[in-house]
Amino acid sequence: MTIYAWGRRRQFPRLPAPAERLFDVAPETQVLAHCHWQSDRARHPLLIALHGLEGSSQAHYMRGIADKAYASGFNVILLNQRNCGGTERLASGLYHSGLTADADHVIRELAAVDGVQHIIVAGYSLGGNLALKLAGDYGDAPPPQLRAVCAVSPVMELEVCVRALERRQNIVYQWNFVRGLKNRMRRKAAIFPGRYAIERLDAIRTVREFDEVYTAPHFGFRGASDYYHHASAMRVIDRVRVPARIITAEDDPFVPTVPFRDPLVVSNPHLDVSITRHGGHCAFITDSGNDTDGYWAEQEIIAFATKHAASTATRSTASQSPARVPALRA
Repeated sequence: MTIYAWGRRRQFPRLPAPAERLFDVAPETQVLAHCHWQSDRARHPLLIALHGLEGSSQAHYMRGIADKAYASGFNVILLNQRNCGGTERLASGLYHSGLTADADHVIRELAAVDGVQHIIVAGYSLGGNLALKLAGDYGDAPPPQLRAVCAVSPVMELEVCVRALERRQNIVYQWNFVRGLKNRMRRKAAIFPGRYAIERLDAIRTVREFDEVYTAPHFGFRGASDYYHHASAMRVIDRVRVPARIITAEDDPFVPTVPFRDPLVVSNPHLDVSITRHGGHCAFITDSGNDTDGYWAEQEIIAFATKHAASTATRSTASQSPARVPALRA
């Protein structure tokens, strides 16, 4: 299911061309957003989408959710993480899986500058961890414009997910992630000569090794395990106070379901969690037809976002009634 979804060709003829926008999120650091604005942006809710590890605003799931959200009356911003989507030149530093400050900056700027008052954040995989951690970091004081967050296949306990990624059967996924990380680091070193040592890069074979050598020391963590602990949304999941929709699958190859059954998750009334039997990683494909393209998780996000964007009770709890799950492909 996961590989099929990654390789399946998708087209979005009704989605207009995006406008590019740069956000100055930190010194020497900009992030690129692809924005799909309604004609009067301040009168429409906004969905901000966050991609996964080594993804970008051009990922099929990013454009898929943009297509559905725009058609449902939302403004849409597809936000590239630092260095992603060919933007290595825009940031002198790196990015990591728990770096919520950029999304927070974007939310506050959009509220202050663009007058957007109803914002939903939806993330996939690493982006799902960011969305949940963002809500948890806010705790009891989220911006009033943030109405809800959604997370699909979120890696919200990074150590558990990286350990699962290291299983022999996941060698293709591991190879793909590591290839992207190493290529990106080579581009960074070329753009910022002398700033990044790449002598050890060829020997790196796993995401953990990359994080041990580059990500963790760059951000001041003691090592990869320390980074995974502090960057995981599980550290603050009990503090989430905005409605949060979480979708994950039993057959996800590298996101085990154990964290989603943790008492900290189950006991939080603001979390609405669906653990499906099938769905893979960020796939969740069912039969198409009846005005649907079969991407069930995207449809769920739009339904949840629409409900909470229209609600005047910005701190309402999530619905705890189980979602109707169609027959997802194995």
